[in-house]
Amino acid sequence: MTPSRTPSRLGLAALLATLALDQASKLWLYLGTDLVLTQPWRFGPYAEFVVVWNRGVSYGLFQQEGGFGRWFLVVLSLAAALGLGVWMRRAHSRLLALALGLIAGGALGNAIDRAAYGAVFDFVHLHAGAWSWYVFNVADAAIVAGVIGLILDGLMPQRSPRRPAEKNAVL
Repeated sequence: MTPSRTPSRLGLAALLATLALDQASKLWLYLGTDLVLTQPWRFGPYAEFVVVWNRGVSYGLFQQEGGFGRWFLVVLSLAAALGLGVWMRRAHSRLLALALGLIAGGALGNAIDRAAYGAVFDFVHLHAGAWSWYVFNVADAAIVAGVIGLILDGLMPQRSPRRPAEKNAVL
């Protein structure tokens, strides 16, 4: 495998793209529009943009009101992203590297929010009738896609790594 085609490069690209899209969407909606004052913005009967500040983790669990909880979650997110980055660097499949890059990029995007604002800026709300999904952002969507990628990668049969042909192989 040549260095320019390593799976970790795909993972790094996914991490950087996720981080850039997440932060750009949040900054544009929060600072570049009047969403805060004019919410909700409806996109048909099933989707809208709203402003929700999530001080917890997934699905709003473990809400943290104090400074300790905020910074604990920032450090935890950074540690998770670092660990995922190390795993991504060692990944032998493109799907695994892509999935890890999406998750790490999402973790970093939400960590930046938490460090800058004390909470994660969520804005996408999907709903139908009485059913309502939690409010999420680009980072959250990337994390979910990455977890699905991890599951799919884990379900794929293991391939043995290719070994370079020996120059003086004896038949």
